[in-house]
Amino acid sequence: MIEVLKAWAQKHFSDPQAVMLALFIVFVSVVLFVWGDVLVPVIASLVIAYVLEGLVRRICGFGVPRFVSVLISFSVFIAVLAIMLLGIIPLITKQLSQLIRDFPEILNNAQQLILAIPEKYPAIPQNQIKDMLENFNNEIVNLGQRLLSVSVESAIDVFTVLVYLIVVPLLVFFILKDKDQITQWFCRFLPENNGMAHQVWTDVNIKMGNYIRGKMIEILVVGIATYIPLAILGLNYAATLSFFVGLSVVIPYVGAIIITLPVAMIAWFQWGAAPDFVYVMVAYLIVQMLDGNILVPLLFSEVVNMHPTAIIIAVLVFGGLWGVWGVFFAIPLATLIQSVINAWPSIQDNRVSTAS
Repeated sequence: MIEVLKAWAQKHFSDPQAVMLALFIVFVSVVLFVWGDVLVPVIASLVIAYVLEGLVRRICGFGVPRFVSVLISFSVFIAVLAIMLLGIIPLITKQLSQLIRDFPEILNNAQQLILAIPEKYPAIPQNQIKDMLENFNNEIVNLGQRLLSVSVESAIDVFTVLVYLIVVPLLVFFILKDKDQITQWFCRFLPENNGMAHQVWTDVNIKMGNYIRGKMIEILVVGIATYIPLAILGLNYAATLSFFVGLSVVIPYVGAIIITLPVAMIAWFQWGAAPDFVYVMVAYLIVQMLDGNILVPLLFSEVVNMHPTAIIIAVLVFGGLWGVWGVFFAIPLATLIQSVINAWPSIQDNRVSTAS
């Protein structure tokens, strides 16, 4: 057994580059796991700067100096942030407040639907209906308690959010402006012979950049495409539902299934079994179909080549480790692991071929 482990270690870790890459990945994972909450504004700034870097390069391609390109890209970011803070977020907050006020009526309608089940399905025993209603009420109480705790925590974290609104834009600007200096400083800590790390980073950089930028576009397009028909048809809380439908694309496969339930419930409680309910659900399903069959293949073709099972497992694992950030970066992180696995034996094979 010892000889087997020794042979395995010699095969996979005899190259110093492999050892350095493994240690670096472990170090970064430990830092994020231990200090992830503290580093949230830094991580957010790096992600935003990474997304904006693509725009900076495109502007530089027209012969514009990098500093001017950074100013233009940063101005676009500030404009989008201002639109969200002054337009979208207040509208969503208003609709959420209205939803809280209407919640007792929605709860009453849900209870009436449950109580009406014996009339439509006499074979179902009354005891099961009572148990169902009791469980439903308990879940509602628990949900109310969680919402109350979240609202209290949100009130406490208002100051933190205000600090982030100042710190994150500043970090984004300086990361974009001094990208070359930051990169050079970071490279000082890497070994000179870093061919394997360079190979992994080249592969991950292309896929991760396309994935993150594509996911941002998908969130925006799906959110707007959902809001337009819901608003035209007059569905209550259209902006709030569209906002969460857009965010649901962050979680592959599962997100679309989860967000369908509140859309259907609110439409049902507003209209019942009326044509308007059917129109809303048809419009919503059309948006989901267009997203899955046209938008996703268009944005993410050849970006990630992984089996759906691997993607779902990555979402569960990284989401459990780092929450929302883990869910968002589940596919890029899985791509990183895939690139490391692909690069690992290639180094060994190259050494064998060179020796022969």
